[in-house]
Amino acid sequence: MSTPFFGISPDHDRVAFDRAELGMILSLYGRMVAAGEWRDYAMSFLREMAVFSVFRRAAENPLYRIEKRPRLRAAQGQYAVIGMDGRVLKRGHDLPAVLRVLEKKLIRPVD
Repeated sequence: MSTPFFGISPDHDRVAFDRAELGMILSLYGRMVAAGEWRDYAMSFLREMAVFSVFRRAAENPLYRIEKRPRLRAAQGQYAVIGMDGRVLKRGHDLPAVLRVLEKKLIRPVD
């Protein structure tokens, strides 16, 4: 059973990120904010999935969505990173491995 966040009770009606998952996501988010790439985020806890959306500006569509879909756990993997255009950039069973697709954005050539 997952730990509740922000007053959301851990019932079976909603999917949520647990504390460890959210820690990994927020760590990446902090590095991307420090790099000037991201500036805002939103979280949604729905019946079928939990979504962490990242934005360059609050008024825009999300640049990326990090999704957790427990029903896909046995198939392709419950974690996915979805791009702005709706393409699945990475899907898998291991959240750190899935998040690496976004960490590649931090690597820049030094001039």
